[in-house]
Amino acid sequence: MTKYKPVIGLEIHAELNTKTKMFCDSANDPNEVRPNVNVCPICLAHPGTLPVINIEAVNKVIKTGLALGSNINNLSWFERKNYFYPDLPKGYQISQYEKPFCEGGVLKLSSGKEIKIRRIHLEEDTGRLIHETQNLKHETHERQGKISGSMFHASSFVDFNRAGVPWMELVTEPDLENGQEAREFGEELRLLFRYLNISDADMEKGQMRVEANVSLRAEGSDKFGTKVEIKNLNSFRSAERAINYEIVRQTKILESGEKIVQETRGWDENEERSFSQREKEESHDYRYFPEPDLPPVRLDQDQIDYIKSELPELPSKRRERFVWEYGITSKDSEVLTVQKELGDYFEKIVSELKEWLVASNAIKVSTGLTKLAANYLITEIQKLLSESKTSLADLKISAEDFAELIILINQGKISSSAAQTILAEMFKTGEDPHQILEDKNLSQLSDKSELIKLAEEVIAQNPQPAADYKKGKTESLKFLVGQLMRLTKGKANPQIGENVLKDLLGR
Repeated sequence: MTKYKPVIGLEIHAELNTKTKMFCDSANDPNEVRPNVNVCPICLAHPGTLPVINIEAVNKVIKTGLALGSNINNLSWFERKNYFYPDLPKGYQISQYEKPFCEGGVLKLSSGKEIKIRRIHLEEDTGRLIHETQNLKHETHERQGKISGSMFHASSFVDFNRAGVPWMELVTEPDLENGQEAREFGEELRLLFRYLNISDADMEKGQMRVEANVSLRAEGSDKFGTKVEIKNLNSFRSAERAINYEIVRQTKILESGEKIVQETRGWDENEERSFSQREKEESHDYRYFPEPDLPPVRLDQDQIDYIKSELPELPSKRRERFVWEYGITSKDSEVLTVQKELGDYFEKIVSELKEWLVASNAIKVSTGLTKLAANYLITEIQKLLSESKTSLADLKISAEDFAELIILINQGKISSSAAQTILAEMFKTGEDPHQILEDKNLSQLSDKSELIKLAEEVIAQNPQPAADYKKGKTESLKFLVGQLMRLTKGKANPQIGENVLKDLLGR
């Protein structure tokens, strides 16, 4: 059996979050639900209208290229891409082909594998088609009889709100080998877009779409196989499954001695299979030529350097820094990187912890404190947000108060159960943790002399477990500690309480 190696390249589109559209001043508002509101004669392609380049959109594409290490072309221009589609008002799309703004670049996967970027260019989005089917009742008369039945009537509507929105397209080299790599690449790229604040990249709203080019070549051969494009994948899960399905489909065809047809295919999410849509167009089918109504775009180095100076810390750098600077695990760092707002809140808490430690004459923040803060954020806060169906933006707890709670836990002044009680009340009211601690009398009992008296009472009430522990049954100690916690209503310091019990039982 001949073995084949998958060769996969991606085309990823993202709507840029500019205030206005690409070539006119109509609003770019993805949340507008009323159809054909954000339109004007330019984006509706009325005769005699002229486009004007949105410089904000150009800058966002340049920023993306710089973040990915692309080469920025100092001279670039727009071209007409000719094709007919009902939601394309002009009958052509203003795009880029010969000289895109960005060429080259790389994005690294978690495995260390680098996926090379071929190009990043800018164009305008199309409108949106809405299809409705109505079941219409009808009656016919035939001779003396009366026949009742129904017929289906289909209507199509066009919403041009999205027509003309800045649409960035990123094309990779065919460096990917399976659906899992494609999914990781897409997720990391979406995260980068959000860090750069160039796109919300909400796939449910159609702000980011993925297309995959999949082919197979025989092991040991440098010759690429016939390429099949899978269009408009609206989730990374769909992209992963569609690519893996297509690899299996093409393998079966080649192993049966047949040939792959170069075509565009869609993806049926319900049946989890791809289906043929049309034969694949080549670039010459679009009859590209320079857009006569727009001048070439010339970028000087000062402008490029200024955009570069505005680049934020990128996700890959944040992951690494959180681990070495704060001593948290790679897993926790990943969560705090992917959820950027949570990571920002974490750093505010760490800043408050630093202030407290300076006041306490400590030299630096201990990793114990930062790990504790990360743990409570990722577990307890996430749980409270999920249960209340709210977001971090709704959180009433200030970074200062959260840091105070972490210090109380670290100092052993409250138990873990008391900490959860206090945190839940802070989440509900936004109140200071010290005030809640005082109001609810949740201070941890750490006084050894008092704990000795209580531990003696526990031993007296539970002679058999005490005797079992003396005989070497260590599990009995856990039972006795539990009884001590119960007696003190969870306020006893468990570690001190355990040591006191050990001393009294002579082990």
